[in-house]
Order: sequence, then structure tokens, then C-alpha cells
Amino acid sequence: MRNVLQKIDAYYTASLSAHGPTPRGVDWNSAESQSLRFDRLATAIPQTGPVTVLDYGCGYGAFCEFLANYNPSARYVGYDVSDAMIAAAQKIHGDRVEFTSDSSTLQPAGVVVASGIFNVRMDVTPAAWEAYIFETLERIALLAKEAFAFNMLTIYSDAEYMRGDLYYGDPHVFFDWCQKRYGRWVATLHDYGLYEFTTIARKAPARSEPAFR
Repeated sequence: MRNVLQKIDAYYTASLSAHGPTPRGVDWNSAESQSLRFDRLATAIPQTGPVTVLDYGCGYGAFCEFLANYNPSARYVGYDVSDAMIAAAQKIHGDRVEFTSDSSTLQPAGVVVASGIFNVRMDVTPAAWEAYIFETLERIALLAKEAFAFNMLTIYSDAEYMRGDLYYGDPHVFFDWCQKRYGRWVATLHDYGLYEFTTIARKAPARSEPAFR
């Protein structure tokens, strides 16, 4: 796990150095695709009322701005393994937002979101990368009091566009894994035009929904 995190840190620190605090700096093609991903992840977050949202793998904190418009009552906390990303986030957002690269300081939050942290496998073996994914998801689930959401490249991507240094997940596997561990309120979104899926796992029905029996 430590070796994988070191590789991730080095990769995104280099990407930030090359492209700055932009969508390209966190390995997205455009601001439009980044915003679309945020919109799908936000399905896990109530649009009104106070809630703490932990952005696990926050990069330079772009989701913070999205959240401020989505739910102005929400409190944002950003975590990233890259010290360089955290420094960039703090420079952009200042002291009004909490950012950290120390995972030991993280406290449980109402909702935890993770965008893009499972995609870039680099030269890590598939088995080691999947171990990292499931260990990270366990950590995210423990931190999430109400719900968590993550996205991932999909195995249903067109074969000619798939890259050997990226990881493509099976949405059925991750739906099943979440459902068996964290309850029946799990959804997979695979219909928004990108070669990826978003999985949302709630520990109880959404606040606006009745608890049917």
C-alpha cells in the first residue's frame, strides 16, 4: 500500500507541475468532463441542510467550488496524498477550507466522495492495484456516516481507446461488493457519456426518501 501511494504521489505531483491546478493537472481531459463527474458524485450529497463532505483525493480542491453551489450549507474537507496538491489547494482556497495530506487526522464525515483516484494504475500490477482499491474503499466506507461515492473507468470502454497504464473496473463487481457490505441502498450510474461509472452507497435511505419496508 505504501509503495502504491508513493507512486500516486509522484505521478500527480508531476502532473500538477506540468499543467498547474487545472483539470489537466489532475489528469482530466477538460473542465466539462470534470464538472459532469462532480454532478454524478453529488447524487450522494443532500442539496439542502448542513452536512460535512470529505473529498478523498481532492487534488487542488476543484470539488470545493462545485459543492459551494450545490449545497451552500455543506462543510468541505479535502484530503490528498500529494503534499504538492494540498499546497496548491490551500493557495487557491485559503484558510476558509480545510485541506490535509495526513490521513491519520481525518474524521468521519456525512458523505465521502472520491473522484478519479482508482484510474491511473501506472506500472503497478493489477492484483496490487485492486488490493489498493478495496483497502481504500474500506477506509472511505469507515469514514462515511451517511453515504460514499466513487467513480472509475469502466471495462465497457471501447477496446481501441483503452490504455495499459490505466485500470478499468467492472461495475458489477463494485456494486456487488458495496451492496453486500454496506446495505441495499447502492446505485451504479453508467449513463452519462464518459468511459466510466459512478457507484453510490448509502448506509440508509436518502434524507428525502421514505424508508419503505
